Amino acid sequence: MEKRNLTLLTDLYQLTMMNGYLNHGKTDEIAIFDVFFRQNNMITYSLACGLEQVVDYILNLRFLEEEIEYLKGLNIFSQNFLDYLRSFKFTGDIYAVPEGTVVFPGEPIITVKAPIIEAQLIETAILNMVNFQTLIATKAAKVCSAAKGDVVMEFGLRRAQAPDAGIYGARAAVIGGCNSTSNVLAGKMFDIPVAGTHAHSWVMNFKDEYTAFMEYAKTYPDNALLLVDTYDTLNQGVPNAIKVFDYLSKNGHKPKGIRLDSGDLAYLSKKARKMLDDAGYPDTIICASGDLDEYSISSLKSQGAKINSWGVGTKLITSADMPALGGVYKLAAVIDKDGNETPKIKLSENVVKITNPGFKNIYRVYDKATGKAEADCIFLRSEQEIDQTKPLVLTHQTDRWKKITFENYEVRKLQVDVIKNGKLVYELPSLKQIKEYTCQELESFWDEYKRLDKPHLYKVDLSDTLYELKSSMLDKIRATKVNP
Repeated sequence: MEKRNLTLLTDLYQLTMMNGYLNHGKTDEIAIFDVFFRQNNMITYSLACGLEQVVDYILNLRFLEEEIEYLKGLNIFSQNFLDYLRSFKFTGDIYAVPEGTVVFPGEPIITVKAPIIEAQLIETAILNMVNFQTLIATKAAKVCSAAKGDVVMEFGLRRAQAPDAGIYGARAAVIGGCNSTSNVLAGKMFDIPVAGTHAHSWVMNFKDEYTAFMEYAKTYPDNALLLVDTYDTLNQGVPNAIKVFDYLSKNGHKPKGIRLDSGDLAYLSKKARKMLDDAGYPDTIICASGDLDEYSISSLKSQGAKINSWGVGTKLITSADMPALGGVYKLAAVIDKDGNETPKIKLSENVVKITNPGFKNIYRVYDKATGKAEADCIFLRSEQEIDQTKPLVLTHQTDRWKKITFENYEVRKLQVDVIKNGKLVYELPSLKQIKEYTCQELESFWDEYKRLDKPHLYKVDLSDTLYELKSSMLDKIRATKVNP
């Protein structure tokens, strides 16, 4: 794929603000921005995803002459600003939780610390990459959890919202737990296993279903997974598949299985399983596809469906029940040329939209006896390290009378240094490593936090220092009167 320059993948107002910062001499001011998503009824947990693309984007920021000429033609930017763009590069710092980390509302997934003129530019692209990929990785994790260890194949390319969504959505789905993708380009780009069978059109293109199955099996004798619902699943499709399996067996090949793409999947899979078993093929796969998601898979499992492989497409790649994560990029602090940090906060009548000020990180608290995550705490980086030899008391974000004490515990800081002074300092893991890490992350949480129906609310608290800072800033803002 041809390398694209994504520097102009931004909203116009980012550039107009950059022009304003330059004209007002604010290029030396350092800004700290947090990327996080807000609480809503659809979110239980999320899997952070998209960091690799963010890193690639930031390290390759550059305004070429064709971009500068385009901006000049808009007739809204100063010549001084256009000249500045010719030597533009990112010189700041990026901190982030590793891809595959379980994260919760309000927690900074990515923190940007950079000159304000640089930090402003990258907001839109970061949100574009992280919002979508986090959404799909999370959806995939829920689908794979519902499948309870069965193979899950990502089949969403044809329903994805344009090529990039299909490509990076496939990568995110694998991070979330999918075993393979139907997307060949994504397979090539990210070394993802690719999988697929044949379409109804293959069956319809031959004189009869049996001939179609036989020709496919002769072409792929060791990978004959036959789609049996083109005409009549139980009276024609499965019996024809069994005849072909008999042919393969006699010629030294092991039949793979069948795929169901329509109808009552629970009923059909049970009937088909008995027919295959009676014919001497108990090890063959029964794969199901057709507008599946975590809820339909969970329902089919509860009905005793004899399905052990799932092709999930539309509702995964579009995250049909929640098509946007709602992640935001908010200013948390500014640092002047003398190194003085001033925390910033956004006030709102909607409590969930009030931001947490300051330069922050996240502690995750684990029970030493079980290894399970018990709570998170957002804290200021200026605070002292937690003394793990002493009991740890965490307090609710708003209801400060709610407290929990940990004694036999250990903590982990979630954010890591990714880019420092414009240089990559983080070793980006392979997709295989990210997937293994994701499995460990999900395993470290009790099932009660991950269930589909009314999951238990995981504790995300604020340190006392951060809470006091936030409260004092809110009190000061509310007490300020606007001059007439």
